[in-house]
Amino acid sequence: MDQMKYLKELAVRYPNVAAASTEIINLQAILHLPKGTEHYVSDVHGEYEKFSHIIRNGSGAIRSRIEDEFGNTLTTKQKKNLASVIYYPEQKMDLMEEELPKNFLLEWQHDTMVRLVHVARSVGNKYTRSKVRKAMSPEFAYVMEELMVEHRRADKKRYVEQILETIIMTGRVRQFIAAMAHLIQDLTIDHLHVIGDIYDRGSGPHRIMDCIMKTANVDIQWGNHDILWMGAASGHRACICNVVRICARYNNLDVLENGYGINLIPLARFALECYKDDECELFHASGEVDESNIREEELNKKMHKAIAIMQFKVEGQLIKRRPDFLMDQRLLLDKIDYEKGTITLDGKEYELKDKNFPTIDPNDPYKLTKEEEYVMEHLVTVFKYCAYLQEHIRFLFAKGHLYKVFNGMLLYHGCVPLNEDGTFREVEIEGRKYAGKELYDVLEHLARQGYYEEKDMKARKYGQDIMWFIWSNENSPVYGKAKMATFERYFLDDVDLKKEKKDYYYQWYENEAVINQILEEFGLDTSTGKIVNGHMPVAVKKGESPIKCGGKLFVIDGGFSKAYQKTTGIAGYTLVSNSYGLKLVAHEPFVSRTIAIREETDIHSDTIVINKVTKRKCVMDTDNGKALQEKVADLEQLLWAYQKGLITERI
Repeated sequence: MDQMKYLKELAVRYPNVAAASTEIINLQAILHLPKGTEHYVSDVHGEYEKFSHIIRNGSGAIRSRIEDEFGNTLTTKQKKNLASVIYYPEQKMDLMEEELPKNFLLEWQHDTMVRLVHVARSVGNKYTRSKVRKAMSPEFAYVMEELMVEHRRADKKRYVEQILETIIMTGRVRQFIAAMAHLIQDLTIDHLHVIGDIYDRGSGPHRIMDCIMKTANVDIQWGNHDILWMGAASGHRACICNVVRICARYNNLDVLENGYGINLIPLARFALECYKDDECELFHASGEVDESNIREEELNKKMHKAIAIMQFKVEGQLIKRRPDFLMDQRLLLDKIDYEKGTITLDGKEYELKDKNFPTIDPNDPYKLTKEEEYVMEHLVTVFKYCAYLQEHIRFLFAKGHLYKVFNGMLLYHGCVPLNEDGTFREVEIEGRKYAGKELYDVLEHLARQGYYEEKDMKARKYGQDIMWFIWSNENSPVYGKAKMATFERYFLDDVDLKKEKKDYYYQWYENEAVINQILEEFGLDTSTGKIVNGHMPVAVKKGESPIKCGGKLFVIDGGFSKAYQKTTGIAGYTLVSNSYGLKLVAHEPFVSRTIAIREETDIHSDTIVINKVTKRKCVMDTDNGKALQEKVADLEQLLWAYQKGLITERI
């Protein structure tokens, strides 16, 4: 009865034998197409220009495609010029119009269109014509399809030439070249996986979010920095303080003020008044500073200190409110002797590098002053009601998760918390213990609760606190360190106190038995499954490899953020999975978009082929292929029902 009910519902869409048969034929054909190319990036940390370039060049795939397509028939300069057009079509055409006389410009436009058609046909070969058509600009879809299908036929040569000449004659050549370039970009990456940490450090996280939101097939595994912004957008005080402090620390307050339109004037006024006689030397920016604007730099330092003190206060309030978070060791303001300017930790006294705390009451150190309370309330309001930020955060919730299993790969940003012996560590949440996959699931559920719950304010508040827990707790799979030593980095000289001990996961991730345990926990085949995570920068220049456990695990945080490139020695990784296998691409630093366009330079990338399959993978070998095969089976049942007369055809 249930099966017949389902088949009758399916018959609404496929009302007769012809319709069901045609769909079966289409799906069976798709199953035998080559698997689409998946790209994995991690820890992009606001580096928009570089992220955008790597997406535009497909981690070097477009350059390779041009080489394969044209070989020695084009010069190196011509191939670089073509690649530059594909990456930045509008800007490159502006430059060519400036540099070339009109007769040479017309010839360049004609040749560029022909070459773009060749490349588009090459990258579109492994997709159905329907999928390629959907990726085309509606304005040029018919013309683009005609050119891609007919351009190699000798008997259609004049037909093709007439199309190209008419595009030029009607003044639509710029729009057509741009449409072809964007089509090539879109077809080069079939699915994008972002393994966390879009936000913080770099100056363009909002632009990265805009870019990701335009990508057809994308998923995101939340990093601890993403969760922090998600909590801030929900109006959580501790998360907001951390977001503002990190922006100040990396000289990126413009991300908030100009990027998202968040008004920081009350914080600036408070900081100038409260710390007017304080040079705030410990709070200088770590990012690029405009030395010509000393006044702005001084204001940034004062705002930096003001929000840091507020952060320590509201975090202290949270820790007291949530004893189940087991973070009492992070209550530090009550350990300070404000007269002596020292702090006592584990029975040892340390001198503070900064002893000026005009807003802290030694008798109640975690209480905000009236002025701080006003600033805090203002920040909560502007974060909660920033429409642009909320649009981005809702997208993170819609397309994101703490982990994802996809095509035999387990994707998560940080780790799976382990005990010293390599077993899953149990973490108590709301009176119940969770470990492994269950821990991930409950934390994600509570994070969503903290953002979306509107009726049960107690549940919402707990979910918001959990987002801060995910950001900074040692039991968080996304953070994966024993403590976040923010206070120690600012105020103490002792190197040992600043150390943030990593989770035992990072001692065990070369052990195959432990990795197999994790794969099994998340339902993957231990013989073929692989893990991809980021979060911990790979020190390549010290000989560390991103490939762990014989190729079962990949740590692809290679230093997209400039702040980490001194540690890693490179400027980021992308992992690429296509029908031929798996490869790791290591990228050199990206100078600027202007240089890439004008000098036709690209990011130099070294590729490591990890495994090359003997039989090219098809759609049927993917998760999407399994879903299509299930649909074929259902349609075959429908076909049988039509043939047996159990369901009447509609002709």
